[in-house]
Amino acid sequence: MPETLRVESAISPWRLSVAPMIDWTDKHCRYLHRLLTQKTRLYTEMVTTGGLLHGGERRHLRMDACEHPVALQLGGSEPADLARCAAIGQRWGYDEINLNCGCPSERVQRGAFGACLMAEPRLVADCVKAMADAVDLPVTVKHRIGIDREESYAFVRDFVGTVAEAGCSVFIVHARNAWLKGLSPKENREIPPLRYELVYRLKQEFPQLTIVLNGGVTSDEQIAVHLQQVDGVMLGREPYHHPWIMTVWDQRFLGGGPCPLSQDEVEAAMVAYMQRELTEDGTPWSAIARHMLGLHHGRRGARLWRQVWSDHKLKARAAEEVWALARAQLAPEPATA
Repeated sequence: MPETLRVESAISPWRLSVAPMIDWTDKHCRYLHRLLTQKTRLYTEMVTTGGLLHGGERRHLRMDACEHPVALQLGGSEPADLARCAAIGQRWGYDEINLNCGCPSERVQRGAFGACLMAEPRLVADCVKAMADAVDLPVTVKHRIGIDREESYAFVRDFVGTVAEAGCSVFIVHARNAWLKGLSPKENREIPPLRYELVYRLKQEFPQLTIVLNGGVTSDEQIAVHLQQVDGVMLGREPYHHPWIMTVWDQRFLGGGPCPLSQDEVEAAMVAYMQRELTEDGTPWSAIARHMLGLHHGRRGARLWRQVWSDHKLKARAAEEVWALARAQLAPEPATA
């Protein structure tokens, strides 16, 4: 195992986190992640204020008690609506309210929130203040380093400075610009260049703030490098597609111990969770299994194992039966020291 990174006596709650990802980081995904890491901070998918206020609290906010620490990310631009939703989130037990100022999708832009809010730092400050007045939780902001072709450091510096004056002390910074026209959300995660030096500079200029770096991080070695410059690192697609990488995070970065479960034990726990969710909420196992398809990445038989759990023809079968079929495709799990 790589050498454990020295961890300060007072570990920032934002030292390591998994990013909010629409259609991915639902409660079932977060349950899997919590089996692998006890201390990494987890985030919900973005929940819009309209969806939460008019679409039912339980559907959007139901979570498992094991998920803590877990943050609710909100999308919106009306201070009063955001304050109401923040209060609802606190009532449901979330540990943080995060405002999305980074999503570049056209649908989000039509709602006048997401990355386009970076052009209106005073409005964002009003939103943050309204939420902070409504809850006793940290209110944080996730944003980009710029929008469109605005690439000056002064733009993101002034945004952070203005919002910080309203009481926000935690900024999660995706180290890419958001191009609001001409790129899909997927392209916006890949084409605008990463400029980590701007995030480092924010920490140097605002040492009193918690600055978390996000974007393009795929390995423990990269995490360790960034943690020499900023307070925390947020990863997204890498832990989603290869979740087993999270099993060393508690020990290496967060002052905890290694994950006590084997891959097979994690899968067994997920099957038990599938059965419980079916009984309690009528959730089909397929809605849960899709999040764990990377669990056995690199293991002999993993491709066939994924095919079983992804087979639509098996949806009518019980989760335990599908598990038995999938398990038969895998080579024995390697013994651990």
